[in-house]
Amino acid sequence: MRLLPLAAIALVALPAAAQEVPTQTLRIALAEDTDILDPSLARTYTGRIVFAGLCDKLLDINDKLDVVPQLATGYEWADSRTLVLHLRAGVKFHDGTMMDAAAVKYSLDRHLNMPGSTRRAEIGAMDHAEIADPLTVRVVLKNPSAPFVSQLTDRAGMIVSPKAAEAAGKNFGNAPVCAGPFSFTERVAQDRFVLDRFADYWNAPAIHFARVVYRPIVDNSVRLTNLQAGAIEMGERIAATDVPQARQDKRLAVFVYPGLGYQSINFNLANGARANTPMGRSALVRQAFEAAIDREVLMQVVYNGLFPPVAQGLSPGSPFYNPNVKPLPRDLARAKALLKQAGVTLPVPVTLTVTTNPDQKQTGEMIQSMAAEAGFEVTVQATEFATALAAQSRGDYEASAIGWSGRADPDGNLYNSLHSKGALNETRYNNPDVDVWLDAARATTDTGARKALYAKITAQVHADLPIMYLDSNPWIVATSAKLSGFVPVPDGIIRLQGMRLER
Repeated sequence: MRLLPLAAIALVALPAAAQEVPTQTLRIALAEDTDILDPSLARTYTGRIVFAGLCDKLLDINDKLDVVPQLATGYEWADSRTLVLHLRAGVKFHDGTMMDAAAVKYSLDRHLNMPGSTRRAEIGAMDHAEIADPLTVRVVLKNPSAPFVSQLTDRAGMIVSPKAAEAAGKNFGNAPVCAGPFSFTERVAQDRFVLDRFADYWNAPAIHFARVVYRPIVDNSVRLTNLQAGAIEMGERIAATDVPQARQDKRLAVFVYPGLGYQSINFNLANGARANTPMGRSALVRQAFEAAIDREVLMQVVYNGLFPPVAQGLSPGSPFYNPNVKPLPRDLARAKALLKQAGVTLPVPVTLTVTTNPDQKQTGEMIQSMAAEAGFEVTVQATEFATALAAQSRGDYEASAIGWSGRADPDGNLYNSLHSKGALNETRYNNPDVDVWLDAARATTDTGARKALYAKITAQVHADLPIMYLDSNPWIVATSAKLSGFVPVPDGIIRLQGMRLER
């Protein structure tokens, strides 16, 4: 039997009468726009930030990566394949209906079975969910799954109103109805998301704003300027090169803290016609491309030395990090020899898609210059984030620079993008050994066994190179000095509970 850690005690709700009715608005700048606001279908990091205001989860994580309660007050394993969830009483959805075991079963089934669900692979070990009583759910797995509980601390654990979801159908993401601290009011694409305080929120005393507005501001300098001018109170992913300037401004508070994710270049190996390139066909060409790139220089120039270079999808702070898979130093002689061995005609053409974020464009331009010295002709194509993501999903790319915000369990950083049946395997990488190892790492709870499996996975992926990992990204958040209560959590999500703005 496994119980929630004692850290969970801090999330006990207080009586609603203890709180004054908030009147202030909190304005948060996002580095990109989001995709659809349906937790079964969504996939962007910025979407996860907005969801934190809209949709509570069964469980959450704290700044120490402990699992803590949210809509569930606790859980235990009845046996190795049966997870028992105990639900919080009296929780309402934004439409006034009650959050109960039936709603949890409905949402888990929706995550698992909805066409196009990006949660399916995350909770694919689930066989079915059972209603034990109105506040107890039993989740029966097909086989033991080490990362299953951790999946419930993210979008797979978000519970939606069955009434609203059934009524809206495929349009649910246009106006989602959940059980979070704020309800959906308005979305203007590439301009703003407006959420208003939900008076019947189960933990209402922890919420000190009447409204929260999320504004996508792609340009790093504009995000910082808006913060300094008081047009926003919080900006996520401030440019690393702007940190010294921001720290000198006494009107601001700056938080730089370790993350769980990475930035990478995904290569199209078998996802449609655009995979038919030297890069897509040959691991030797991809290895030559990697040998031509100096990650250390990239990190120094673009990220002010704050981002550690990596060559795997696990951060150096993870207990599952493989110390034997390190970023290789730049080696032009090796790059040229690998291209000769591959038998390709020079220069090798590569179209590299980057987002319109200035950091990404600068990274693309530096890679273009470095790779040219080895025999590559890189065309950098800057595309708005959501558009680039959609293009990658349908295979309309050759090489694509992208980031992953990271998960506490290593499965969350590797399975979906590397397993042949992973929901986000948009390179269409298919290595039967890696599939076996990924499945085995899910099925055992033995830490030593999982470490050994992830060591094999990261080594093999580095050899095959469907994804060239660039760095493990820390989070950089700047706020008004008047804003208090922000808790940096390594998943990068901005949780609104407890935050206040000095009048």
